[in-house]
Amino acid sequence: MDSTGIFAPFPTHTPPMRIALFDFRQTVDYRLEVLSGLTVAMALIPEAVAFALIAGLSPLTGLYAAFVVGLVASVLGGRPGMISGATGAIAVVIASLAAIEGPEYIFATVILAGFLQLAAGFLKLGKLMRLVPQPVIFGFVNGLAIIIGGSQLDQFKDDGGAWLTGESLGIFAGLTLLSMVIIAFLPKLTKKVPAGLTAIVVVFAIVAGLGLDTKTVGDMASIEGGFPPFHIPIVPFTVETLTIIFPYAAIVAGVGLIESLLTLNILDEITGTRGHGNRECVAQGAANILSGLFSGMGGCAMIGQSLINVSSGARARLSGIVASVMLLVFILFGAPLIEKLPMAALTGLMIMVAIGTFEWASLRTFRRMPTSDVFIMILVTLITAFMHNLALAVFIGVVVAALVFAWDNAVRIRARKRTDEKGWKHYELYGPLFFGSTTVFSEKFDIQGDPEHVVLDFKESRVVDMSAIEALNKLTARYAEVGKTVHIRFLSEDCRALIDKAESIIEINHFDDPTYKVVRNLS
Repeated sequence: MDSTGIFAPFPTHTPPMRIALFDFRQTVDYRLEVLSGLTVAMALIPEAVAFALIAGLSPLTGLYAAFVVGLVASVLGGRPGMISGATGAIAVVIASLAAIEGPEYIFATVILAGFLQLAAGFLKLGKLMRLVPQPVIFGFVNGLAIIIGGSQLDQFKDDGGAWLTGESLGIFAGLTLLSMVIIAFLPKLTKKVPAGLTAIVVVFAIVAGLGLDTKTVGDMASIEGGFPPFHIPIVPFTVETLTIIFPYAAIVAGVGLIESLLTLNILDEITGTRGHGNRECVAQGAANILSGLFSGMGGCAMIGQSLINVSSGARARLSGIVASVMLLVFILFGAPLIEKLPMAALTGLMIMVAIGTFEWASLRTFRRMPTSDVFIMILVTLITAFMHNLALAVFIGVVVAALVFAWDNAVRIRARKRTDEKGWKHYELYGPLFFGSTTVFSEKFDIQGDPEHVVLDFKESRVVDMSAIEALNKLTARYAEVGKTVHIRFLSEDCRALIDKAESIIEINHFDDPTYKVVRNLS
């Protein structure tokens, strides 16, 4: 992500095994943490308001979610420096439920989703992210960058949805470009203050000093309100209610965890540190439970704001805590001032985030990566960007990658043939024997032409699943029908254990490995 020069590479360090709220074993720049948190807080406002409106809820519902989810995840989460809040992925999922059943069912759904995420954390399902291949991550990140950048085009429209023209367009575009230039080039001069915060202050000063007429945060909606009220959802506690909200809750929980854990992995790569996926699952669950109880729409990790945070130099939990607390301060006391912030400054900031998010290095790998990986990356990018369904994009990417892997291994099984001094024919097998390779495996043998004794050498192969055992059973049975004996040798211990478990339902006609040492851990 540093190929554009916008987000410079960050120093690496060895992460401690235990993450504390303030880790005094690391050097924390409190000034940068506070300033970065302030920048993130201002960037959270238009996003939270927009996502709440997408879901058909009041703006304060999104702002309350950004505060509660952001605060809890910052304190308890598995990735210091990662920012959580109300997100578009969650808004899209709950929009139809909000239109049909109303906000009370949304709060109940978010709470149930939180409990599902807690369960995922306690069951240590965060490690399943290891199954997400790199092309899927590239596609996810690139698609998300397109979403972030594309969503900023709406800012170039007026309240009626028409494109800005003339002087209005010139002012807005000029201020947006100025913001982008400051963010791109200020880090080359100094890193003592976050470039994003500087851009916001400079653009605000120009608009206020010259009295320019341009779009502001207040044009979206008022952000003034009180402290998030504690509120138990007013819904019937019945099985019928559960059947209504559970499908939505499951999707919210899944989408939230996928986006959060992928964001965690991306920040791990950028910062050279290691987060804790299972801890993040628990934190996201607790955050959503409290969000539902405090009138919030729920949320998850936000890659855009997280990149703003780490690119500003933040590395500790303090920045996320400051961002959440300052967001609440804006709601309670600073609404009149914050509503005057020019949207051009925030638009420029988010466009630069989109540029920094996009994995430009992935474009240079097109000729070096396997065609299947390039296809998977493009597929996930398109699904993410145009369907705005992050969970579906990742799921399809993983499934396609698994099928490609299975196909590649299915056609790679080989058998080298030789005859020893006793006249026994040896088939030295290479590659895994599993459901995808059983057909090719069966075609390797000349049952009629082979001698009375045939040896299957598994020194360089493995019996992986029940389909493989069944293939062995059928093969030895076919040899037995013509009065020939099959000797199976060099099975690893895990393969032998798999066959032993299957003895009650599948008979291996002949097993002969009395003198050879078993090869271990061929997997």
